[in-house]
Amino acid sequence: MMAAETGSLLVLDTNVVLDLLYFDDVVARPLRHALEDGRMRCVVTDATLEEWRRVLTYPEFALDATRQTELFARYQALSVGAGDGAVSSGLPRCSDPDDQKFIELAAASGAQGLVSKDHAVLKLCRRCAPRFRIMTPAEAVRWLAECLPEASGHQPPSSG
Repeated sequence: MMAAETGSLLVLDTNVVLDLLYFDDVVARPLRHALEDGRMRCVVTDATLEEWRRVLTYPEFALDATRQTELFARYQALSVGAGDGAVSSGLPRCSDPDDQKFIELAAASGAQGLVSKDHAVLKLCRRCAPRFRIMTPAEAVRWLAECLPEASGHQPPSSG
């Protein structure tokens, strides 16, 4: 199951997943809504899921095991798995090695974009542009509103 069957396919950096599912960030909320109703899907690998699982254990979030399990399952339910595809050649290297997996996933999966707030990732925007977009959550919301007007959360007024 890929983009044609599930709407726009994006890779979400873990900090964006936190905004969507833990912080309920108002800026990113339209992305969550697009995920929930299937207009957008995020693509994951075992490595990106494992990072999500690890972040949920951080003491600053004060999540008990039940809540960690719930948030992990919720993210899995909103995601599609990417196979262990070959890493595309010619990809730029991220200055943060922990974020390289997101760059590689976006290229290998054919995702339309990578959504991140990480400066090291955002600096690669131009260098990745021929393959996929790199966007902040706000930019991704605007992009989705252009691609899928209903993703903006603004429904046209009903006539009647």
